[in-house]
Amino acid sequence: MTHELPELPFDPSGFADWTSAETFSFHHGKHHAGYVKKLNAALENVDYKEKSLNGVIASSRGKEDGVFNNAAQHFNHSFFWNCLSPSGSSITGQISEMIDRDFGSLDSFKEQFSETALKHFGSGWAWLVQAEDGKLSIRGYHDADTPADSGDKPLLTLDVWEHAYYLDFKNDRKAFIDGFWKYVNWEYVNSQLA
Repeated sequence: MTHELPELPFDPSGFADWTSAETFSFHHGKHHAGYVKKLNAALENVDYKEKSLNGVIASSRGKEDGVFNNAAQHFNHSFFWNCLSPSGSSITGQISEMIDRDFGSLDSFKEQFSETALKHFGSGWAWLVQAEDGKLSIRGYHDADTPADSGDKPLLTLDVWEHAYYLDFKNDRKAFIDGFWKYVNWEYVNSQLA
């Protein structure tokens, strides 16, 4: 199976007060595209190359870092793009109820998620996941690690690798994280609970 770079599900110029079209050009067109290209090349040498992306992640986790890292980064970035919308969206429905249940309030959730993203040392991801018991949890994942095929259901993510924000924010990760909340696609997050 050949994996392909997905189109961005939005106009990259629609986030001008947060992330520039230039950053999206590099982030999507160079970084994400590079992971897809390296993944396809790495899959030529394994016997599970016909598996789905999640199947590749499960088969290579802890065994073949070259395959896993590129597959996981392809998954993480594809998911991240869908978590964003230039117009943002209001939090409603099941995810709103679950956040209130498990974090006390949306503000408390945002504070905890932002803190996880900000304090994450080095490169990685902040994720909101639903554990197998149904409860929501905030987790930091290092480097290319991912909740895909881990037993946790991915719901929302924020990329805190420097390539996600350095052109616009330099080393001010906090400003990047603060700006993220205006553009969360809560409709997509809700769809992951279905």
